[in-house]
Amino acid sequence: MIQASVRWLTAEQATPMLTSGELDPHDVVRAHLDAIDLYDGRIHAYIHVDRDAKSNAGMTLAVKDSLPVKGMPYTYATPSWRHRIAQEDAVPVARARAIGMAILGKTNLPELAAAIGTTNTLFPPTQNPWRQGITPGGSSGGSGAAVAAGMCTFAFGGDTGGSIRIPASCCGVVGLRPTPDRVPSEEVDVTVLQSRGPMTRSVADARLLFEIMTATRSPARMPKRRLIGVAYQGADPACADACRRAADALANAGHAIEEIRWDPDPVTDGYGTVRRASMASFPVDLSTFGPGIQKLAAEGRDLKAMDYFHAFDRATDAANRAVGVPLQTRFDFLLTPTLGMPPMPIENVPPFLGEEWARYVRFVLPVSFARTPAISIPAGLHDGLPIGVQLVAKFAEEYDLLDFAEELEQMPGFGFQRPPDVDR
Repeated sequence: MIQASVRWLTAEQATPMLTSGELDPHDVVRAHLDAIDLYDGRIHAYIHVDRDAKSNAGMTLAVKDSLPVKGMPYTYATPSWRHRIAQEDAVPVARARAIGMAILGKTNLPELAAAIGTTNTLFPPTQNPWRQGITPGGSSGGSGAAVAAGMCTFAFGGDTGGSIRIPASCCGVVGLRPTPDRVPSEEVDVTVLQSRGPMTRSVADARLLFEIMTATRSPARMPKRRLIGVAYQGADPACADACRRAADALANAGHAIEEIRWDPDPVTDGYGTVRRASMASFPVDLSTFGPGIQKLAAEGRDLKAMDYFHAFDRATDAANRAVGVPLQTRFDFLLTPTLGMPPMPIENVPPFLGEEWARYVRFVLPVSFARTPAISIPAGLHDGLPIGVQLVAKFAEEYDLLDFAEELEQMPGFGFQRPPDVDR
């Protein structure tokens, strides 16, 4: 039987209860395993669960199946690695294990993490805990769904072109994309855009998990009035409204707001070339990929070095003009909708690198190319489904970003809500 109050505890809430003896660490693990048994048969967030997981810390972790966990499947959702088992932990996984965290299992993703939904040919499609048949986003959709459904304390995701922030917005959870290379990686990343980060039900838990992943500590907070650049041009009205509500809330709290220009098209054009090259770099037989990935990887192998260089240069220049320069010369933070469109039915998820995909990622992708940290915060519901807003900070200033995000999270209309269908 699920201990309902236990499975929804954040690490921040659980810690004093564990310290006082009011809560047994194993009760947290049992509550999350019970939730997996009850709900994951229809959500399909996990592709592997360790039923014998144990914790001395009273915290449980789900890990996207693009990060290795020793002794667990490491498929990257591609038939090429269907039977692969990881021989060692990724560094952030090892750090989590070292403090007594229970590694509950591996979460679903699209093949090679190359989609903004979470479907593949190996496992059932991951559902959004808010509504059956709706995408949880991608590519860290399994992690986002597991957190939103109360099937873990928190999760690891990965983000090259938005893959933490997209599912965080779709599932109504917090998702932090750190500056690339702030969290160690055993992968060779030809895009130099890749980042690993936490997905949680609160900003406080994102801060804690980021501390663990990076082996750093949060400095003392220094609240002050901030100048925020805001952009929502081209967003669906529901997404734009969420951004305006966030801007109004921050203005009412004493912060200064200015609208800025946002032109993502050169970035999305360049990313198409860069991502094709990254898929072609996987050291496997192309014929073992699914048809969509096979086509993109084949196109990537036909690219010339100068094609890649010019595409990356154009995209980076546009991202720096939209994100990097404003942050370095004028603004403390940028605020946008996380996504250009609300969550959609799984069958309507736009094809990767197509026109509708470009509209969907118009706010997350320039941030990736600017190599700056960003966080998606739940910003209420539209038609019963979550909407998120994105805050962006200067290079490597994750803790400043987390402090400011927590201020927004605590304002009315923002922060995590439990999906009704799994809140029993």
